[in-house]
Amino acid sequence: MATPQIKTILYSYWRSSCSWRVRIALNLKEIPYEIKPVSLIKAGGEQHSNEYRELNPMEQVPALHIDAVTLVESLNIMQYLEETRLHRPLLPSDVVKRAKMREICEVIACGVQPLQNLSVLIHVGEEKKDEWAKHWINRGFRAVEKLLGSCAGKYCVGDEITLADCCLIPQVFNARRFHVDLRPFPIILRIDRELERHPAFLAAHPSNQPDCPPEAHK
Repeated sequence: MATPQIKTILYSYWRSSCSWRVRIALNLKEIPYEIKPVSLIKAGGEQHSNEYRELNPMEQVPALHIDAVTLVESLNIMQYLEETRLHRPLLPSDVVKRAKMREICEVIACGVQPLQNLSVLIHVGEEKKDEWAKHWINRGFRAVEKLLGSCAGKYCVGDEITLADCCLIPQVFNARRFHVDLRPFPIILRIDRELERHPAFLAAHPSNQPDCPPEAHK
């Protein structure tokens, strides 16, 4: 008798850039998965429920249930996918290019995104949140643009899509959301244009998620 396949479930919020980058990686690697929405804005926040805290003690999205284990933290999840699903690699084979890719991922995932996520903006307050987010996104994008100047080809690192692209595109969306002027970042803009119609990126876009509210499509 065939062993039943374990369903892959992504606990995700439609506008979460961390969830988004994992959705892109899953799509690029053609891994079937089911979305289980976790609302970050419902009264009390579903991420703070006892049930979800058992999955992710940080009370954040995403969490990925795969291969009978539950993983948290987007970079960790994407690295696991690379180590267990060798087809359609998202890491450069060249060791220097791989290091440059990790630089871009970490600048975005550690130096930019955490400073403008929901919990931080709530703490900063309604009046100052836009100014705060724009400041940190601009600071981070100046660094990313500089790094891309030495390693970008068609995409972030050469001419193959990597995990750096999975991290960059959601952050460009966030920059536009906070009305950041992207004209000083021509390489970032060029890569965004290159990938905006890619099927894996399109399918992962917030507007194509099951929990995207109708008003967000307007």
